[in-house]
Amino acid sequence: MIYNEREVRNDSVLDSAHKIMIAARTAPKAKGVDIIEIMTITGDDIKKLSDEMRRVSEENGFMFFLRDADNILQAEAVMLIGTKELCQGLNCKRCGFSLCSDRPEGVPCALNTIDVGIAVGSACATASDLRIDTRVMHSAGIAAMRPGMMCEGLNNVLAIPLSCKSKNPFFDRKPKEEEKK
Repeated sequence: MIYNEREVRNDSVLDSAHKIMIAARTAPKAKGVDIIEIMTITGDDIKKLSDEMRRVSEENGFMFFLRDADNILQAEAVMLIGTKELCQGLNCKRCGFSLCSDRPEGVPCALNTIDVGIAVGSACATASDLRIDTRVMHSAGIAAMRPGMMCEGLNNVLAIPLSCKSKNPFFDRKPKEEEKK
């Protein structure tokens, strides 16, 4: 049997995504408490996320959401990594408050954010080892957390589009220009 790389590319990216999710899962976490949520989306779910990014851009006026919305459509998969909210109770002051009990509702525990960063770093390092092209996207993470979306109820979500093409589609991107009126 002959396997042409072009014919197995999507399956190869998904196989790599499984390994990348494991790398994110096994990354160190504050106090050893695992509140990380990790998922990979493909196909119609990527389109749904792209459409939501366009809606966010309409609301906030940030053109990079539009650029990134187009950009994720070039991915074979998009990984989403976030956390459930859990105050770690260390009074570390990283969130800007002296005591955890002083932290207002809605202000994330900084250690949760650090946990996402460490998981994303581990995921991207593994993707690099597997020669999968990536880019960390704040914009897609914001859209994924919105009501009705795949990460509703999570915090600190970052997205990592995954691609295996002859050129990384996530770099050398041209910014979207404001429409002429």
